[in-house]
Amino acid sequence: MRKVWRLLVGLLAAIVLAAALGTLVPRPLWPAAAAGEGSRHILVLSNPIHTDIAIPADEEVRRRFHFLIDAGIPADAPEVRYIVFGWGGRAFYLETPRWSQVKAVPVLKALTLDASVMHVDVAGTIAEPHSDVAGFDIGEDRFAALLDYIAASFRRGPDGPMVIDNAGYSRFDRFYEANGHFNALVGCNTWTAAALRTAGLRTGWWNPLPVSLGWSMRLYD
Repeated sequence: MRKVWRLLVGLLAAIVLAAALGTLVPRPLWPAAAAGEGSRHILVLSNPIHTDIAIPADEEVRRRFHFLIDAGIPADAPEVRYIVFGWGGRAFYLETPRWSQVKAVPVLKALTLDASVMHVDVAGTIAEPHSDVAGFDIGEDRFAALLDYIAASFRRGPDGPMVIDNAGYSRFDRFYEANGHFNALVGCNTWTAAALRTAGLRTGWWNPLPVSLGWSMRLYD
C-alpha cells in the first residue's frame, strides 16, 4: 500500500511540475518580431476547462468559411461580430452540453483517447475587458496563418468539411469532424495554444488548462 501511495504522490508531483514548467517556460523561447502588434484583433474565450478562439466576422473570414453558412450557421447575419472556433474530444463535446449532464464514459474517453471535433458558434459584440476574455492584436500575415491553422483542423470529405448531423447546442452552432485525437495531454487548450503560436504569440510550453494558458498569455503577450 505504501508503494502505491508513493507512486500516486510521485505521479501527482510530476503532473504539477510539468504544469508549472509548461506555464513558466515560454514557447517559442524568443518572441517573434513585432509580436502582439497589428490591425487584426482576435479573442480567446475561457471557461473553467475549455478555451475557444473568436475571429472577427469580416467579409474575408465569411468567404473563407462559407461552408459554415451552407450548414446553417448564420455567420453572414449583420449582428454577428465573431465566429467562434473550438477543438475538443468528440464524446465529451457532443454528450455534455451542460455541466449537469457530465457522464462517466465521455470523461474516460477525454482522459485516455478520443476522436476530435470542431465546434463552431457565432457571437455578437463581446465585452472587453472581461475576466474570461483575452484580446490580442496581430498582423495580416499572422492572421492569415491563423485562418489556415483553423481551416486545417477540419477533417474533409469529398464535399469539404464534414458536418455532424443533429449535433449542436442551439440553432446557431454546429459540430464538424476534426483532424487529430484528443487526450489528457493533447486537448482543447493545447489546440488553442498552438493556434496562438501560429498567430505569432507566445504561450507556455504545455498548457492543458485554461488557467495555465491564461497565466502564460499574461506573462508573455
